[in-house]
Amino acid sequence: MVRRSSTQKTSQPKKVSRNVLQRIRLFATDVDGVLTDAGMYYAESGDEWKKFNTRDGMGIKLLQRAGIITAIVTQERTKLVARRAEKLTIPELHQGVMDKLSLVRKMAARYGFTLSQVAYIGDDINDLETLKAVGFSATPADGMPQVAAAVDYVCQKKGGEGAVREIIEMILAAQGRSSKFEVPSSGTRA
Repeated sequence: MVRRSSTQKTSQPKKVSRNVLQRIRLFATDVDGVLTDAGMYYAESGDEWKKFNTRDGMGIKLLQRAGIITAIVTQERTKLVARRAEKLTIPELHQGVMDKLSLVRKMAARYGFTLSQVAYIGDDINDLETLKAVGFSATPADGMPQVAAAVDYVCQKKGGEGAVREIIEMILAAQGRSSKFEVPSSGTRA
């Protein structure tokens, strides 16, 4: 893997280091454009809808089972995101965040982690500072070009179409953890 300084990343293709992924203890994700397809759907009644990918949700559950802390960090503030985080039992839900890096730094410190133990996936310029600072950074296939140029990995999948699960599978594989999951007796989906 082409390693970068903490302040600069290259836009050359990069090979992801297994060692980097083995250190991950906290996984944080943006919402719009990452967990969703970046669309915001509004009904005439004023209702707002977002489409989440259940495979991404199952990936988050797999990370949790592997003992990795999961987090959502977004500038948006919606009941929809709160409901999704609650359904997935994501312990770290942070909405309305304007300074994502500061929040991720504080969150990592609270758990006794360094930023090198944090993976973050984001898709737009408001994620850049955080993406440049963490141990492993990624963007969906349709992330903004300046973000794609700055991250460690550009997913093959688009936002809301399995990009989060793609990164999770990489982390689990590097850590030698199974991506098998026992289905709860209720059979609920993630």
